[in-house]
Amino acid sequence: MSGLPSLRAVLLTVLGVLAVTAAAGGVVVIMGDDLVRTADEPVRRPITRVTPEAAPRLDQLVPTAAPVKDFGQGGPGVTVTPPRVLAIAPGTVSKRTRLALGALRYVQKAAVVDAGAVKVAGTPLNLLAVDPADFRSWTPQPVADQPAVWSALARGELVAESGTTRKYGMILGAMYQVDGGPRLRVAASAMLGLNGVDGLVSTEVGRSLGFARGVAVLLHGKPGKIGEAGVRRLLGKGAQVVVLDAASRTRQRQQQPQQQQQQQVNVGRPGSYLELYQAAATRCPGLSWTVLAAIGQVESGHGRNNGPSSAGALGPMQFMPATWKHYGVDGDGDGKSDIWSPYDAVPGAANYLCANGAGKGGQKLRKAIWFYNHSWDYVNKVMSIAEAYARTYA
Repeated sequence: MSGLPSLRAVLLTVLGVLAVTAAAGGVVVIMGDDLVRTADEPVRRPITRVTPEAAPRLDQLVPTAAPVKDFGQGGPGVTVTPPRVLAIAPGTVSKRTRLALGALRYVQKAAVVDAGAVKVAGTPLNLLAVDPADFRSWTPQPVADQPAVWSALARGELVAESGTTRKYGMILGAMYQVDGGPRLRVAASAMLGLNGVDGLVSTEVGRSLGFARGVAVLLHGKPGKIGEAGVRRLLGKGAQVVVLDAASRTRQRQQQPQQQQQQQVNVGRPGSYLELYQAAATRCPGLSWTVLAAIGQVESGHGRNNGPSSAGALGPMQFMPATWKHYGVDGDGDGKSDIWSPYDAVPGAANYLCANGAGKGGQKLRKAIWFYNHSWDYVNKVMSIAEAYARTYA
């Protein structure tokens, strides 16, 4: 009958509905036949249809990318000389004093490095500033054998103590603002075996932060035999001395061996899309991770439809190659910015949004999303999904 709509018309009407709900399994996004433009793409393309079954929780969705070659591959066979004593001197340790420390009974090796305290969002962190090549042998074997740890230090990034990352909820790959200083990326976490030390940075970063030069002393020798009194005598009044052998035994009693081994080194990559979006958003102060997650959902269903699009957009955040050349980043520290890798594409999207004012919020944020895809319908869709994520993961 001419007065009734055709079956095709009914189906098209149903498929044109967009519903965003916070379900038990997470945010459910049902998308229709809307056409949107991908990042910097003049040609409009259909949005991928995502069913509730295909939208698991972000904290259960693991990003996939080509493996990083040097992650977990082992190093060149560094022979470690673990520190038995850690001391902080009241002033710079002279060469003469360092030689005297090395001559103490049972001491086989001595090193002096820079040290300092910084605050990140008001939280104090005690850091050592080290030369990656020289300091490598002073760490536990799994840390010394992890090339990514040392390449991260060489790039000016932070290697945090595992306990510090757990205590303060620090996210691998995230950028953290040092109060009154630069922003540092947490590239790795590891059990460093240095009681009271929250992490390592390079000597160059330490000097830019104004660390005290040559005040931290590490001594290696016969376990449990290096005398604390002799170290204090040489370093003078006010020196702080920690016998690390005793601290290590305490930690071993507190942790199961299997757990300790599993937590030894964690490098580079967030373990879920939730952590990845959260880490990437820190590159743009003021930008909510939920906006990145919403764009990731609309563009590729969190990496499940990476293109190429009809216009040539690529990867989980659907960048045009020309745009990627300007805004792409090496998010996981593997030495390259890969448009196909979520570990690079998501922080690249944060970089692109930030360049267009997303961190300022309000209309600036909406305009930045519009630059990502020249459609106000797209902007409204992203903001709606972002709000749903905020409710689900509050």
